[in-house]
Amino acid sequence: MSDSSPRPLPTSAQIAFPITGGQASDFIGRQVAGMIRRSVKSRFRAVYLNTSSEPLPEKCIFVPNHHGWHDGYVMFHVLEALQRPFLDWITEFDAFPLFAKVGGMPFPADDATRRAKTIRETIRRMNDDGRSLLLFAESHLHRGPQLLPFGKALELIANKVPGAAIIPVAIRYDMSLHERPECFVSIGSPVPRSVSLEAAADPDFPNRTAPVAELPLADRTRLAVRELLDQTNAKINHDPEAFGLLVAGTLDVNERMDMRRFKKVR
Repeated sequence: MSDSSPRPLPTSAQIAFPITGGQASDFIGRQVAGMIRRSVKSRFRAVYLNTSSEPLPEKCIFVPNHHGWHDGYVMFHVLEALQRPFLDWITEFDAFPLFAKVGGMPFPADDATRRAKTIRETIRRMNDDGRSLLLFAESHLHRGPQLLPFGKALELIANKVPGAAIIPVAIRYDMSLHERPECFVSIGSPVPRSVSLEAAADPDFPNRTAPVAELPLADRTRLAVRELLDQTNAKINHDPEAFGLLVAGTLDVNERMDMRRFKKVR
């Protein structure tokens, strides 16, 4: 067991991004939100956040990688801290419909009619209510570090919601120095509507042989998320102070029960 730590022990007084509680719609929503917060607090040592220096527009499409079971719970904390009321498409929505109280919407893989209804409702609420969208564009949870192709829904929503910025998000879990994992989240700059020649020539970039102007928005966003994941990993190892504390979780057992704190009774 190592006593080394990349950061000071997190406490509630160190939280750099206070949670506002604005995502919950009513009493039941607050209970669901509380369940999410308790889950993250108990299962992580801490969650850290690094944000872009650019101010976020009112309406955003947040596009993270989907490499961890807790991704949705972590992003709940992130978007509340950023004060962006959001919608979230959930494949397993019917297993716990109360997620609707905190922005969840049904997006079942086996029901195209319900998915289409959710897409129409999302477009309406983003345009009329100024909601943002949390979109796991890879469609389903999978093991990293690779990114799966992004689906067509991203471009559809972007075209139907004028002014919505497409924001890449990187989520990294680190299970090395502590009993529980640490989570590091980075918020990137908006994805531009065009792509550089260097990106088009990237050997890992889909459709790289297409003319630059014809590269799909989904591919440009996927590249932005991949690059942000690489940058996040570099910051974790070389500049951990770039991250602010978002959630103070549960300390290691040796931190909570260190008997050296008790003086010997004579």
